[in-house]
Amino acid sequence: MDSDRAREGSSRPLPAAGAAPAARPAPAAGAAPAAGEELNGGELSEAREAATLILLRDAPGGPEVLLVERNPEQRFMGGAWVFPGGATHPEDADELQAAVRELREEAGIALPQDAELIRLSRWITPAEVSVRFDTHFFLARAPKGAQPEVDGMECVDARWLRPRDALEAGARDELLLVFPTVKHLEQLAEFDSVAGALAAARHRKVLPVQPRVLGEGGVARVLLPGEPGYD
Repeated sequence: MDSDRAREGSSRPLPAAGAAPAARPAPAAGAAPAAGEELNGGELSEAREAATLILLRDAPGGPEVLLVERNPEQRFMGGAWVFPGGATHPEDADELQAAVRELREEAGIALPQDAELIRLSRWITPAEVSVRFDTHFFLARAPKGAQPEVDGMECVDARWLRPRDALEAGARDELLLVFPTVKHLEQLAEFDSVAGALAAARHRKVLPVQPRVLGEGGVARVLLPGEPGYD
């Protein structure tokens, strides 16, 4: 990933949805929930259907992913850098159409009719969180020359970043990254080309992932299925 030249393809598969990360720390563990992700105090709220589009492009230093910054004034995840996405609307035929619409609305990028969108994962907000979504993540190659244009209202900035660079910026507190974004960036950082990431995603079995939030000594910890303490 950090090589000076992108190589076509990769033999490393995307980790199975819901699998615990291998020998990698969970940056969000121990962190307080982001704005809008407050714990619900025991009352379970219904998860709204949502869709997210992870857009990739090849670059000389390796694949780059599009991230948009949510308006810091917004109650839900204000100031967070995320993949374009949001709740499905009544006019959306399905989650895929919702993901395409959200990309167009939040980043000003329209995908061609024949664009390949690959279902990558499905994440359900922990039951312990007040505002919950059942989000379908899709992966796609960016149209040639595509440049994001944010509306300045819902999203105020956008950047193309290599996944590893985004993670390092998050570790330095230069970007606010939430747990699902971090975990997807960790997976994408394993690939040396867009083609490699897309090829792995095509053969990936998608299972729902619902993390848990545990409070210990006043500190919130996020656990994935399969990690110690989840069950």
